Amino acid sequence: MTESNRRDISWIFALLAAYFVLQVGVRLATSHSLDLDEAEQVFRSQWLAAGYGPQPPFYNWLQYTVFQFAGVSLTALSVVKNLLLFSSYVLYGLTARLILRDKALVAITTLGLLTIPQIAFEMQRDLTHTVAVFFSASIFFYGFIRSLKQPSLASYLIAGIGIGFGLLAKYNFAILPAAALIAALSDARLRPRIFDWRLMLTAAVALVIILPHLFWLKDNLDFATARTLEKMTASGHASYLTQVAMGVSSLALAIISFAGLTVAVFTLVFGRSLRPALGSGSEWTRLLERMMLVFLAGILLLIVFGGAAGIKDRWLVPMLFILPLYFCLKIEAAGVATDRAFRRFMPLVAVIMIGVPAALYGSVATARFTGHYERLNRPYAGMLETLRRQAEPAAVLAGDSLLAGNLRQDIPGVPVLSADYPGFHPDLAGRRPLLLVWLLPRKGGSEALPPDMAEWLQANLGASAPQASVIDVPYFYRRGGDSYRFGYAWVNQPG
Repeated sequence: MTESNRRDISWIFALLAAYFVLQVGVRLATSHSLDLDEAEQVFRSQWLAAGYGPQPPFYNWLQYTVFQFAGVSLTALSVVKNLLLFSSYVLYGLTARLILRDKALVAITTLGLLTIPQIAFEMQRDLTHTVAVFFSASIFFYGFIRSLKQPSLASYLIAGIGIGFGLLAKYNFAILPAAALIAALSDARLRPRIFDWRLMLTAAVALVIILPHLFWLKDNLDFATARTLEKMTASGHASYLTQVAMGVSSLALAIISFAGLTVAVFTLVFGRSLRPALGSGSEWTRLLERMMLVFLAGILLLIVFGGAAGIKDRWLVPMLFILPLYFCLKIEAAGVATDRAFRRFMPLVAVIMIGVPAALYGSVATARFTGHYERLNRPYAGMLETLRRQAEPAAVLAGDSLLAGNLRQDIPGVPVLSADYPGFHPDLAGRRPLLLVWLLPRKGGSEALPPDMAEWLQANLGASAPQASVIDVPYFYRRGGDSYRFGYAWVNQPG
């Protein structure tokens, strides 16, 4: 690494900018169809609300705003996600630059995020709310570290913005600022930064940001938390000890899944120098260790006292994203030479930067050879285009939110409702005809109108179930004549 690059790490951000532009291009080239989280964003962007369900509304608000200016499109979806990811990497790099002296380690720290599968791969594949958590955690962590090292009004303000955004992104984000607060309070040298009047600004900014959602949450707490609690406590009829064992083992597996590749890459890059480096430390490594311990203790409390039986690896993003920085702080504390390690590291980064987009594209495009189809292979646009030749729908009722979001992408001026989400009630008076569409993934199954859609028709329009029809549309990247089947029906409701 040249001396000029040691002084200036802006090249890292330029490299990352090019990478995320590539990711946008790959997503647009892969498929016009939307995956689960993408479809949810398109469907729920039809209205603005203080809350939408089990996930807080930060990403929904952001995507709604962008759609208002740029229109509903896959491009707008992909650009928003990749801008958030790019901003997160930049903030992470700026945080590393605050507390690392060696610019080679700053580069390894920043690009080390690419070694975390849940960040590098899963966030590109389909996640949205977890992307918002990562973005918020990066803002908070930068503000927090800056407040400890270079305290200013701005640093406390940034930390407050990060907390506000984070609590609007996912509720489990709350463990991160709590862990940071406890970790800082336990160090006498850092304690004055917590007992600082500017911390009131942090709290005030966070409260102002989340206040609209708090009012909604007050009246919708069960609706907002039921699904998450159901996922966490899904232990069947297991005994208490079995549930705790399931929770602890799932946490251990989640940590291995989250950190395994990062540990492997750092071991490969630093070789024999890594093990003794892990025994070194500094005030910053000790701070991060306390934060991680408090975070993990919080999850263990959820397991032991909250009945949590299944911990998912992506739930660890708000804390364990600091792993690359933690390792590099350890390495710097040990005085390990970094030039050779940096030369080993960059080819691995190149492999990841090429491999991730290739894998994302290949998982869909290789269906023409394997016959294994992903959701992005489904031909929603082709189906809708064919049905619109029969009649132009004035409103659409879809069988689920995945289908609803995909349909709205190609017919943005028409209200699209979903049978699995009762919270959207547009005025359908005079809107005719109404198009009903549902998925028929298994041939040989029932092709009749699903019962929940029939109940919706009766409850909302007083209409009986219409005659159902079936349409087969070729998959994207199909093998031979493979096609996907949709059920549909038309309702000419009275004005």
